[in-house]
Amino acid sequence: QVQLVESGGGLVQAGGSLRLSCAASERTFRIYAMGWFRQAPGKERDFVAAICWSGGATYYADSVKGRFTISRDNAKNMVYLQMNSLKPEDTAVYYCAGDPIFSTIQGGTATYWGQGTQVTVSS
Repeated sequence: QVQLVESGGGLVQAGGSLRLSCAASERTFRIYAMGWFRQAPGKERDFVAAICWSGGATYYADSVKGRFTISRDNAKNMVYLQMNSLKPEDTAVYYCAGDPIFSTIQGGTATYWGQGTQVTVSS
């Protein structure tokens, strides 16, 4: 079973940047599609970004297009989310997720989940 551990969250001012990292425990990660989701207080979990196993295809929520970039390094079993031009409405717990099927993550769910990392954007 794949274990995912997020890091890189924190407090940042509006307009700033953060890079989230997700470490996967197994080499089988390399054939999984990966994604990032977020959940703000009192709200449902939302899809943020997805990347296919090779990194050749990515998909973003409209709310983050042009500001966030998802990437992966399969040699290191890592996935990243570079977040620029952060807004207070980006404040949430961010979760890394993995699934064998890219369209599953695009559809808003996944098989494997990390514990989450808090991102807080102050105005």
